[in-house]
Amino acid sequence: MTKTFTICVKLFALLFIFGLSNAASAAECPRGTLDKQYCDRDGNLTADLPTDPADWVDPDALIFAYTPVEDPAVYKSVWAGFIDHMSKITGKKVIFFSVQSNAAQLEAMRSGRLHVAGFNTGSNPIAVSCAGFVPFAMMASPDGSFGYEMEIIVPVDSPIKSPPDIKGRTLTFTSPTSNSGNKAPSALLKSEFGLVKDIDFKTSFSGKHDNSVLGIANNDYEVAPIANSVMRRMVDRKVVDPSKIRTIYKSQTFPTTGFGHAHNLDPTLAAKVRQAFFTFEWEGSALKAEFEKSGEGKFISIVHKFDWDVIRKIDSANGIEYTCK
Repeated sequence: MTKTFTICVKLFALLFIFGLSNAASAAECPRGTLDKQYCDRDGNLTADLPTDPADWVDPDALIFAYTPVEDPAVYKSVWAGFIDHMSKITGKKVIFFSVQSNAAQLEAMRSGRLHVAGFNTGSNPIAVSCAGFVPFAMMASPDGSFGYEMEIIVPVDSPIKSPPDIKGRTLTFTSPTSNSGNKAPSALLKSEFGLVKDIDFKTSFSGKHDNSVLGIANNDYEVAPIANSVMRRMVDRKVVDPSKIRTIYKSQTFPTTGFGHAHNLDPTLAAKVRQAFFTFEWEGSALKAEFEKSGEGKFISIVHKFDWDVIRKIDSANGIEYTCK
């Protein structure tokens, strides 16, 4: 056997062993759509708790953020009672973090600056895959039913009477990650009416659902898809006059904002966070006063793998991949 041949055999053996090592590593840490820093060994589609306790997080203060769908100043007071309750249950100071955009909220959790949050319907799968978000709760009505619909709205005097009339117009989405404000209407307009965005109609973004609702009421936008739960709360708060708005399409029911914690939160603390959600007394609270406007009155347990299946299918229909930057 020549020296060169011997070297080649050894190199091949090393490459083979390295390949087996990588294969074993992949088998030990299956990910699915999750970012490379997470594992999903139990197959529930969310990131597992790190196996090394040294990687667990037990902060002096818990940072909580609610999805940025409306005025953050309003929601800071709405969540104040719940924040106090979570503080008592966890024994931690809890700070309400007002986020201005879905992107900012995602980055805050991904970077470890956000521990507990409510991510909107469309952002949920992205937060799970890219930020290690582990959702476990959702708001529901007192009887346990839940959800909202996507409505496509126009100014009351608009010549647009039905979805086919959108052709040639400008449709104003809310934000790219929003389910009802972008992803669902994009998929449904294409599948049901053959309307492809940026081909059959022009597009723009308002930034938030309340901006879209107000923009339609004030005739600033031609047509916009929104979450009707947000619009109902705005109407009840007399922020917008419903007589100035007309609905031309209403979807099936979707899950609402999913609440959860960072995947690496100390498990004892994570259990207390969950306890805070399911022991909160809604009666007489600011949370109930605000969210009963959209029919919600308690937190219920959810399973991301099943409850967000329809949202992942909409993403798939739109060709959306959960690519993490």
